[in-house]
Amino acid sequence: MAFQGFDLTGRVALVTGGTSGLGRAIAIGLAQAGAKVVVGSRNPDKIQATVEELLSISDGHSGLNLDVANIASIEAVFCNLRSEQPQLDILVNSAGTTQKKDPLELTLAEWEHVLRVNLTGTFLCCQAAGSWMKEKQSGSIINIASLASYVGLSEVSAYGASKAAVAQLTQSLANDWAQFGIRVNAIAPGVFPTDLNRALLSGTPRGEWFKNHTPMRRFGEASEIAGAAIYLASPAASYTTGEVMVVDGGFLASGVGPHP
Repeated sequence: MAFQGFDLTGRVALVTGGTSGLGRAIAIGLAQAGAKVVVGSRNPDKIQATVEELLSISDGHSGLNLDVANIASIEAVFCNLRSEQPQLDILVNSAGTTQKKDPLELTLAEWEHVLRVNLTGTFLCCQAAGSWMKEKQSGSIINIASLASYVGLSEVSAYGASKAAVAQLTQSLANDWAQFGIRVNAIAPGVFPTDLNRALLSGTPRGEWFKNHTPMRRFGEASEIAGAAIYLASPAASYTTGEVMVVDGGFLASGVGPHP
C-alpha cells in the first residue's frame, strides 16, 4: 500500500501572498496534494489568475483580497473564511516585502513597513488562525523565514531583522501552542528568483555571488519549495513543530568546497 502521509484531502489552507512567487508555488502544491486552497493577495487580477489555475487542478479553491499590513483587512478575511469554510487546517504566511538600501540611508518609514509586512503581518495572521485552530485542537502553521534568518546579507537590514524574528516567532508559537494541537514551523528558502527579488539577482554580481556560494551552483525553482510545505502541512509531520526547514541548495552548509 502506498504511503498516505502526504495526502491533504479534506483540509482547508489559507496562503497569504499566494498569487505570486513562492506563495503561488506553495498554493499549487497544496492543491495538488488534495487541499482546498484559499489564496490571499492585494491584487485582484492575480487572485483571479491563480484561482483559475488552482481550479484546473481540482474544485473548491478561492481567493480573497488581503493586505497583511492592515489589521482590518486580516480581520475581514478571517471573518469571511469562518462564514464560508468549516475549518482552517493550514496557514502559510508567504506575504512579504524587502528594501535593498544602505542601512545609513534607510528611513524609519521604510524600516517599519518591512517589519510591518514580514513580522507583524505574520504574527497577526498566526494569531487569527491560532484562535480558530485552538477550537478544534489541531492545525499547521507554516511561516516563511529566509537565509537572512541565519546570516547577514548586504543592504537588507530591515528584511534580515524581520526574518530573524520570524524564525524566533515560529519557535515561540510552537512552544506555546503545541498544547492545542497546533504545529508551527517555517521554511527558509535559499535563492529563488521571484518578482520580489529578480532584479537583484538575474545577471547581477550579487546573483553570481550567490550561485558561486551555493554548492548546487544554481538558483532554486519556485516549484522546488512546494514539497517542504506539503510535508510540514501533512500528517507525515505530526511530530514536527518549532522547526525552520532550510531549502537552499546547500548555501548554509557551504564552507570550503570545490573551486567554482
